[in-house]
Order: sequence, then structure tokens, then C-alpha cells
Amino acid sequence: MRMTIGQLSDMTGVPASAIRYWERHGLLPAPERQGGQRRYVPEDAERIKVLRKCQQAGLTLVEIGELQQDQPRRQAMMRAKVMEIEQRMLDLDHAHQLLTHALQCSEEDIVKCPKFRAQMATWETTAPER
Repeated sequence: MRMTIGQLSDMTGVPASAIRYWERHGLLPAPERQGGQRRYVPEDAERIKVLRKCQQAGLTLVEIGELQQDQPRRQAMMRAKVMEIEQRMLDLDHAHQLLTHALQCSEEDIVKCPKFRAQMATWETTAPER
């Protein structure tokens, strides 16, 4: 079953302009054409879903392109991205702890709270090297 770019856009929720952009930049393979119109196969919808998931995970279009490269380049990019994501997860965990504590803390200024200051000190001693 082949579909038009409009049908693919409707199916994936991705604007046709983004689909054409991804094609121009090699993130999507060039589709077959019938009567001058692009015609897509269901696998193209799956690839678009992967591209969107990668974007939602914080990968840039350049990084997504690297995923489609040879194994050594892909591995290096993925290792770097995993480290970046782990740091973001740690930062988000710290923010969660800060906000959770602040909601329950009776101190007027959270920075003056001894429990919070002690928690921040542990964050500094356990921080991974960048």
C-alpha cells in the first residue's frame, strides 16, 4: 500500500514540510514517485516514528543522522549521548529532590535550610566528572 505525503503526514502527525526536510537531509530515503507525486510505504511511517522518538529524547537531527552511519561513528555518538542523558537524569533527580523538600520545608529561605544544605553538599561530592 502506497500513500501520499498528506496521508503519511496524517498518519504520523508530522507536517509534510518536515517530511520533505528530512528527505532533503538524508534522514528519510527518497520515496518512489507516481505521476510526479511522492508515494510512501508503511515502513516510512515507522521510520518517522523513530525519528520523532529520537527528537523527543533530545537527539539533534545531526545525531539522528549519525544513527544511520557506520557502526564506529554510531557507537561513539551513542556513548556520548548516553552520558549526556545520564547527567540530565541526575540533574532532574536533584531538581525533584529540591522541589519536594521545598514544599515541605518550614524555612523561609530554602538556601538557609540545614537539611537542604547538607543534601546539596552530598550532590557535590557524588557528582560525576564531566
